[in-house]
Formats: sequence, C-alpha cells, structure tokens
Amino acid sequence: MQDSAKRWTPVRYCLGMAALAMILTACRNDPSGAGPTDTATATTTATATASTAAGSPADSPGTGTAGDRPQWTMPELRGAGLQAAQDRIQALTGDAIFFTSSHDVSGRGRHQILDRDWQVCSQNVAAGTPIGVGTKIDFGVVKTSEQCP
Repeated sequence: MQDSAKRWTPVRYCLGMAALAMILTACRNDPSGAGPTDTATATTTATATASTAAGSPADSPGTGTAGDRPQWTMPELRGAGLQAAQDRIQALTGDAIFFTSSHDVSGRGRHQILDRDWQVCSQNVAAGTPIGVGTKIDFGVVKTSEQCP
C-alpha cells in the first residue's frame, strides 16, 4: 500500500499552485488598492532595458512632473510584439506603470497567455500623450501570424 503523502502529491501540488496563484494575484494589485487592471486578460510582463532617454521623464512641454507624480510620453507601440510593448512601458516608467492589459481585436475573444505570440494593433492611449502612474494602458492585439484588422 502506498504512503498517503505520495498518493496525494498531485492534489497537493494543484492546491499549492492555486494558493500561489492567489498570492500572485494579490501582489499584482496596484498601490492604490484598485486591483489588477483587467483580470480577464493576461498581464504577464517582464523587465527589459531601454535607452537612457526612454527611461527618464520627458522634458517637452506638458510632460515631466505633475506635482509629485512623474509623467512620461506614451510611445507608439503599434506593430510591436505585445511582450516588447509591455517591456517598453516598464522601462520607460522605471516600473511605475508595471501592468498593462490587452484584448484580442480579431473578435474571437482569445486570451493572451504567451505575450510573445501576440502583436500590438492598437493602443488606447495615443502616442505622444502624457501618461502617469494611474494611466490604464490597454493594447488591442492579434496573433503574430495574423494581420491587424
């Protein structure tokens, strides 16, 4: 007869993974306590390097700092890979804007599980627009093998 600990290892593994998922979801909450930007879409992101100019607040009129809150200029990310777009926002803002959301613009309602398999077709914040810590950025995406609508 098998030891019950060995017999139930898959169940314990699944429970552990569920607990880890709940912890990670709680950690994804933004500092305002508002929670993740969109739980229906993948917001998996990773850090990346960028040029010094892209990593600092813009110096042009209408950007810079708004009181104590820094602002940056939204880059043009249409045509970029979803993972690269997310990395660029993180690098630009020094991770002050860490999470972005995305949605399938093909009309099929697919979820973006592996961000590197998707390309950006649209962005809800126009390029050149000032963005800050509270800005919610959403990318309209399709698979990299597909054409943007």
